[in-house]
Amino acid sequence: MPLPDPSPHIERRRRVLAQMGEGVMIIAQAPEALRNRDTHYPYRHDSYFHWLTGFPEPEAVLVLVAGRRPRQILFCREKHPERETWDGYRYGPKVAAELFGFDAAYPVDQLDRRIGRYVADQPSLHYIIGRDPAWDTRVVSWVNGVRARARAGVRAPERLIDARGMLDELRLIKDAHEIALMRRAADISAAAHRRAMRAAAPGGHEYEVEAELLYEFRRQGAAAPAYAPIVAGGANACVLHYVSNDQPLRDGDLLLIDAGAEYGGYAADITRTFPVNGRYSGPQRTVYEIVLAAQDAAIAQVRPGNAWNAPHEAALRVLTQGLKDIKVLRGEVDGLLEAEAYKPYYMHRTGHWLGMDVHDAGEYKMGGEWRPFQPGMTCTVEPGLYLRADDQRVPKAYRGLGIRIEDDVLVTEAGCEALTGGVPKTVADIEAWMRGEDDNHHSRSPARGRRQGKSS
Repeated sequence: MPLPDPSPHIERRRRVLAQMGEGVMIIAQAPEALRNRDTHYPYRHDSYFHWLTGFPEPEAVLVLVAGRRPRQILFCREKHPERETWDGYRYGPKVAAELFGFDAAYPVDQLDRRIGRYVADQPSLHYIIGRDPAWDTRVVSWVNGVRARARAGVRAPERLIDARGMLDELRLIKDAHEIALMRRAADISAAAHRRAMRAAAPGGHEYEVEAELLYEFRRQGAAAPAYAPIVAGGANACVLHYVSNDQPLRDGDLLLIDAGAEYGGYAADITRTFPVNGRYSGPQRTVYEIVLAAQDAAIAQVRPGNAWNAPHEAALRVLTQGLKDIKVLRGEVDGLLEAEAYKPYYMHRTGHWLGMDVHDAGEYKMGGEWRPFQPGMTCTVEPGLYLRADDQRVPKAYRGLGIRIEDDVLVTEAGCEALTGGVPKTVADIEAWMRGEDDNHHSRSPARGRRQGKSS
């Protein structure tokens, strides 16, 4: 078993303790969950807990005590040779404290007995409020237990604070360790999309292409998909969260794949839309080029100091103009934008924060204003158009086309970097790749390349 590197997690805990100043924070690991009868879902850690600890086992709790003598304490399962025979290795408190950098560690079944000493005489208690009613009840019981000792001069916390406010802001700016993991998740996901493009063919099924994605994820060491993959042929692509993935692939249809791997606890999120038979028809190419131009315009707006909404606004203008050009919308672009006339065909935002969660932590507005981009933020850029087969307002040649293009972007000091640039994206590159040609000739224009600097 490789030894963990606790240094990034220790540093994060120190930052949290410094920001707290005083008080205590209690963060619980995610519980195991039954799938059916006595079979569990594959275990996945809680993102907050993992960000702070790197400790992978269930039934664990982190306690951070701020103040003049800050403390970092872990409660975890004891060593248990019989259970380890069935379920695998357990660190146990002593080894966990040493390997993961805690000041102390105790068996988790001692939590209720020991927690009062950490909560007592603290002005505030930080935890994830409202996510788990049973956990809320347990925390309140600890506070009431301390309050019951008031006549002995013991003071209970006066404030219960949702820890997500502080932790979300800290998680929003990725450190070097996180960026390295996100690069790897992006590279694995890009390889899977390239594999899927070459596997797709008329007469196959969506689930066969999904199997190619999953194979490449695991082959390269990813733990699992970061979310349920969308493999949507033809008009299925107009269903935004289509996950049935069970229909045949037809000659002449497009295939939309929205899929990303999770590696080291971090998600990638890529979407590509390409022809099942390897060649775009005229109408498919027309709509695809509109969406690609919208993505280029949006990515150009991802740079320090620009507002979060700037990429969305840029994409909307290009998409609306495109819808006008193909006679889906009529009128002046500014008026169509003001009336939100595009919404029947583009109903989602142009991106979201990305990190440990595919829709990652962090507010999008601060003080009622869209927050500015800062170096270290990571997000997706994913415009699309969805022209339903039954929409009589859409010219017949374009009905049933659902197209989305999505990449993962890191904000840098100079502008931004597309982490997922390893997947063909232009019409020419996609068609060449599907013919079996090497993709070393991919366009490296600023919006489509690996890095992008500030625009003038």
